[in-house]
Amino acid sequence: MTSALIAAVRDRLLVAGYSDLPTPLHVAGVAFDFTGVMRGRDGRALDLVVLVDTTAGSFGDVKGARVRQRIEALSRALDVTGSRLVLTAILAGATLAGGVEALAETCRVLQVEPQPAPDGPGGAATAIEQMEDRIRVLLPLSLPEPAGGEEEGGTAVEQLRKALPSGVDTAIVDALLAASRRGEVAVTKEIGSLIDAELKTNMDPPAAGAAGEGRTA
Repeated sequence: MTSALIAAVRDRLLVAGYSDLPTPLHVAGVAFDFTGVMRGRDGRALDLVVLVDTTAGSFGDVKGARVRQRIEALSRALDVTGSRLVLTAILAGATLAGGVEALAETCRVLQVEPQPAPDGPGGAATAIEQMEDRIRVLLPLSLPEPAGGEEEGGTAVEQLRKALPSGVDTAIVDALLAASRRGEVAVTKEIGSLIDAELKTNMDPPAAGAAGEGRTA
């Protein structure tokens, strides 16, 4: 049985394009028990996320030392297999004591603590936003529209374009914005491609006609 918080985190990651992996997770011939394991796809295909339910306490997850031991063992197993996966541990529920902070040396650690929904019509939505803020690094970049709509200057993307200096290549901006929707890895690859293209352009030899200009008999 899992807590409502860990279920909400899992559902949000599913919407963001992550998929569930079978548990226990087998790496290098070793079985690792976690409340859940998820894998990204497309631009986030290298993201491996383990869900740790510190409220329900499955697999000893109420004890920080046990959690740290299991995640460090998984990280070593990934290293043994030469895996390029980027490991993230989401600790959802009660705050753990006992060396969990040291996990940051092994993997990315995201702590999602339960937050009471504020009173009022938008209370539930606010609680969801608070949860999403904790796992924002795993979610696609989204630029919200301003509250005032076009009268306040248009969408965030439109405001960004207006704020750019006149000499900026808009094609590069469009390419990076498109890549940002696929995740951090996609942005990194796009920047690399743009740099490679620029270097190739500057290093290409001049055309024969251009090389002959300025010669005298």
